[in-house]
Amino acid sequence: MSIKIEVKRLPHGAGLPLPAYATTGAAGMDVVSAEEVTLAPGARHAVATGLALAIPAGYEIQVRPRSGLALKHGISVPNTPGTIDSDYRGELKVILINHGQEPFAIARGDRIAQLVLAPVVQAEWDEVEELDSTERGAGGFGSTGGHARL
Repeated sequence: MSIKIEVKRLPHGAGLPLPAYATTGAAGMDVVSAEEVTLAPGARHAVATGLALAIPAGYEIQVRPRSGLALKHGISVPNTPGTIDSDYRGELKVILINHGQEPFAIARGDRIAQLVLAPVVQAEWDEVEELDSTERGAGGFGSTGGHARL
């Protein structure tokens, strides 16, 4: 199944490819940078893509890190997954952070993140006096077992 998403190419996005799936089984579309920037270790930057989107109501686009950039260079999306809401019409920018120990140069046209289209279900709060009980109850961090040092 595919969902059509309207995309507007901004002037600084001219000549760049639209987000695309690298393989037929890929969940995320690679998106590229429309600017050149160098991220110092620990630095963050909202990287321009040169694209604006009209995501259909009932959907969001999640912005996720590229695994190769994360593993090899420590480049990630700090608010992962970032969310692009269906009513946002501004430029898609990807917030990147350099967790590595070396400056990381991003060239125009470099693949910087993945975009995943996902359905959205909006919640409706139902305030109650008591919640139903469960086996876990109010047990928090580490309460279900796991790593011995927790």
